[in-house]
Amino acid sequence: MSSCRTLVRASLFSLDSGRRSSHRASFSLPLRSLHFLSPPSRGLGLLRAPGGATARRLGSIPGAVALEPTEASDEDSPAEGPAKDAVERLLIDREDVTQLMKMERRPAVGDPGGRWFPYLDRFRCGASHLSSGEVLEALDPLIMDVRKERFRSAVRNRSYSVCLVVEGLCDFGNVSAAFRSADALGFQSVHVVSCDSSKRYRENRHVSMGAEKWLDIELWDSTQECFRVLRSRGYRIATTHLATDAVSIYDMDWSYPTAIVVGNENRGISDEALRLSDLHCSIPMKGMVDSFNVSVAAGILMHHAVCDRTSRLGCHGDLTTEESQILLAEFSLRHSKSAISIAHEYARRRDATPVSKL
Repeated sequence: MSSCRTLVRASLFSLDSGRRSSHRASFSLPLRSLHFLSPPSRGLGLLRAPGGATARRLGSIPGAVALEPTEASDEDSPAEGPAKDAVERLLIDREDVTQLMKMERRPAVGDPGGRWFPYLDRFRCGASHLSSGEVLEALDPLIMDVRKERFRSAVRNRSYSVCLVVEGLCDFGNVSAAFRSADALGFQSVHVVSCDSSKRYRENRHVSMGAEKWLDIELWDSTQECFRVLRSRGYRIATTHLATDAVSIYDMDWSYPTAIVVGNENRGISDEALRLSDLHCSIPMKGMVDSFNVSVAAGILMHHAVCDRTSRLGCHGDLTTEESQILLAEFSLRHSKSAISIAHEYARRRDATPVSKL
């Protein structure tokens, strides 16, 4: 019996000692050494730690956090302060939208019967200017080859022949989602009519994923003015509306230049837009509800337009060689903050170099 008591005391002492030592170890381990622990179990989420770093829960030590620097890329995400969303800022401040586009633009009103392309082959550098070819030459060392190939791929699939118009949307989350779909599907031109900037909006940068940086966004105070300019550029105006005279989007010829108009989340398309449009179209629905979320509807419309154009024309992208080079220069100038200053320095050195006379 005595030997049994001794054995029990020894076991309890060992257990208590083990608990105390493991307790001390879990708090004395330096934070930086957590990177070298065994990998966490699958499915553990990422946390946001103070200072903007990415924090990851480690399965081997309860409550332990590993800090990893976040990768901030000026290439994909627009430069913005943390207090204000990029899409909200763009849609409220017209100057920000104007500054987003770098190459010189044609007058807003297009030539009747002409093909619409918004840019001139000219980038102004003070009193001088660069052509798109010179812009690409100046910025070539700045941009990685993989990035250049991504620009070329995007430009090959871009088109101005179909554009998106969002009228009176109250939720910038929906606008952001529509922008993201437009960029992903190869639509370069997006128009926003009369956004209500008097409300407070939640941040939606994660919704747009920086798509607004690569689009041509035009803001309008009135539907009438927007439609007038679009018609001058050769577009027919198609408003999405459930009515007896609405045409199914599957029966439309999307090879014809078309402006797709989607309306307010609650009221839909305005009476003015319905009256001024060339046709009404709808997405056939087979369920119990009779409407889509506006950003979903915009995505479906644009996706079908791309599919229809591809079946009729062989591809959606339809820029000429000259237009493609100009848009490629535009993308290169939007690439990073330093691109503009590098282009200006290139123009300054070019102008300072004496031209030999033969």
